[in-house]
Amino acid sequence: MPHLENAERTALDLAAFIDASPSPYHACAATVARLQGAGFAPVVETETWKDVPARGYVLRGGSLFAWYLPENAIPSTGFRIIGAHTDSPNLRVKPRPDTGSVGFRQLGVEVYGGVLLNSWLDRDLGLSGRAYVEADGNLVERLFRIDRPILRVPQLAIHLDREIGSSGLKLDKQKHMAPVMGVGDSKEGAFLALLGAELGVLPAAIKSYDAMVHDLTPSALLGVDRDMLAAPRLDNLCSAYCGLEALIAAADRSAPRPLGLTLFDHEEVGSGSRGGADGPLLGDIIERLILSKTGGRSAYLAALQDSICVSSDMAHAVHPNYADRHEPDHHVHLNRGPVIKVNANQRYATEAGTEAFFQLACERANVPFQKWVMRTNMACGSTIGPITAAKLGMRTVDVGCAQLSMHSAREMCGALDPAYMVAALTEALLLD
Repeated sequence: MPHLENAERTALDLAAFIDASPSPYHACAATVARLQGAGFAPVVETETWKDVPARGYVLRGGSLFAWYLPENAIPSTGFRIIGAHTDSPNLRVKPRPDTGSVGFRQLGVEVYGGVLLNSWLDRDLGLSGRAYVEADGNLVERLFRIDRPILRVPQLAIHLDREIGSSGLKLDKQKHMAPVMGVGDSKEGAFLALLGAELGVLPAAIKSYDAMVHDLTPSALLGVDRDMLAAPRLDNLCSAYCGLEALIAAADRSAPRPLGLTLFDHEEVGSGSRGGADGPLLGDIIERLILSKTGGRSAYLAALQDSICVSSDMAHAVHPNYADRHEPDHHVHLNRGPVIKVNANQRYATEAGTEAFFQLACERANVPFQKWVMRTNMACGSTIGPITAAKLGMRTVDVGCAQLSMHSAREMCGALDPAYMVAALTEALLLD
């Protein structure tokens, strides 16, 4: 398998991408930098689209859509699309964040998504996100990133929680998750002062922000044979990275069909936003691209029926200490290739035709693949796949790399699987 010769390099490149992306906004910025290096040009949504570049992208907050348009494709030709998301469960700063208790200064945070709360305890934490700053009478969006250990959520000592060994750790989102940021009394305006210093502006110039906490431990290869990758936000920046690399590779190979990479925000909280999968982003941009090529509404609807979306989100590897929580006949493993996810109750959008489509892509890439279903007596999670299929009527398959520690502040996957996934996604984009 020739692509495995570069597997470690791919894993380390993924690690660099993740470390550059502590927030969805930084993930999009890191994606844009790589797209521009491959000749993709920005297109502004508020302008009329006429001469659309063959390689282009639209940025909408923490969401992004990038495309490749072959020269001679007719407007009704269907797309091959990879879908992923940029957000991950974490702790997000409240609008009035300055709080504290018993001689500690603290930061008020809200839990975002299905967080494994215990994984955020006793870690050195930084802050990242975006702020809207007033400058010369205009509002300007500014990204910020504080990679210094300024926050920590300290765990209660075992001497004060003797029942933890028998009843387990119990955390209250409101009472127990506010990080400490210093010693002393809480000061109104302390957070804005910190943010202003980072941005080089007066605190009064900051009108709003989307700020979140991130773990400062760098991503790293793991294990005695360096055959695993430990990193934050693998769910779902691993999929975003693999989709990005596949899009560039398929475009460089002059794919016969229009290609798309859609990175949505807010998947972890239901996708119901202007940049989420349940919003208009994907359908609007595909329609505008078709209209720019003199196609009409009929061509757009025909293209949707001719399109396939590969919804790429991480999958649950069998856990060595909890194997009984997994479907016994469908164990999936690290470093054994992409996972095709199936659910009879449509929590995943995979159907027989799209399952066969992605299986063929893996075979053409000479990549092993696995198939996964949730244990029958347990509730199954979901992805952007069913939303995309239901909203646009587009054929969809749900896939992902296997991982452990999903929704932890620090997760792990196989070091070979990102290279496997890039190769499989590239072939999926090239399939006619």
